[in-house]
Amino acid sequence: MDAQEIFKKVRKIEIKTRGLSNQIFSGEYHSVFKGRGMAFSEVREYQFGDDIRNIDWNVTARFNHPFIKIFEEERELTVMLLIDVSGSNNFGTNSQLKQDVVTEIAAVLSFSAIQNNDKVGVIFFSDKIEKFIPPKKGSSHILRIIRELIDFKAENSGTNVAEALRYLSNVIKKKSTAFLISDFMDEGFEKAIQIANYKHDLIAIRVTDEREYEIPNVGLVKMIDAETGIARWIDTSSSKIRDHYANQIRMKAQHLDTIFGRYGVDSAKIYTGKDYVKPLMNLFKRREARK
Repeated sequence: MDAQEIFKKVRKIEIKTRGLSNQIFSGEYHSVFKGRGMAFSEVREYQFGDDIRNIDWNVTARFNHPFIKIFEEERELTVMLLIDVSGSNNFGTNSQLKQDVVTEIAAVLSFSAIQNNDKVGVIFFSDKIEKFIPPKKGSSHILRIIRELIDFKAENSGTNVAEALRYLSNVIKKKSTAFLISDFMDEGFEKAIQIANYKHDLIAIRVTDEREYEIPNVGLVKMIDAETGIARWIDTSSSKIRDHYANQIRMKAQHLDTIFGRYGVDSAKIYTGKDYVKPLMNLFKRREARK
């Protein structure tokens, strides 16, 4: 892809996702991700109805008149996007690859974050850490992230979610809000999910495709695993084989839901070719309802 094509794609995604962020997500985002707490701002004279627990006794003693401390919400957050760039994200049957959906979701979240003066950083991962973009503020930084999302070429094709979560905890020392965006075609990351969510506010966004849940009856088909490169012939005319495959995928999805529920990780499932606004809004609303 040449520079002009990349620019056009960046511009197209910027217009769509910035618009969605402005119109839909910013209010929800602000109400759900409010910051870490309250920071001291100033003192003023006590007024009837003020909370006496906020009296500043040093200033009160100096002026022989009650003064209270005023606090403001500590707004600034660090938002980390953990982006799965493994081979399986090049799959899609509904006019969109999983990779395209991941790019748009990451862009929407990024624009929502910078409108609230938050820093945004990215970890691209396959079965290793492919690239780390340190957290920063500003539109130019977000446009750089979108360019990377569009044009990034992973060196490896496998997936290692646990490695990405370990790296997050190693490089981001303070608590962050971390969106883990993946199709979760990996296993053995349960402990890493638990540890990462203890230190950070971890949110899982699973991007999937309806065809992954059901193989159509199209006869003998050669299937290639995008992550391992292993090819094998599947007789899709066999209802037994199709049912076995569908059961395996359903069990995997249920296991993921169990893991997220067990460790208190909020999650959303988003399908290629379908609206991702509603699942994200529902995710935000569930978090807001628990407050």
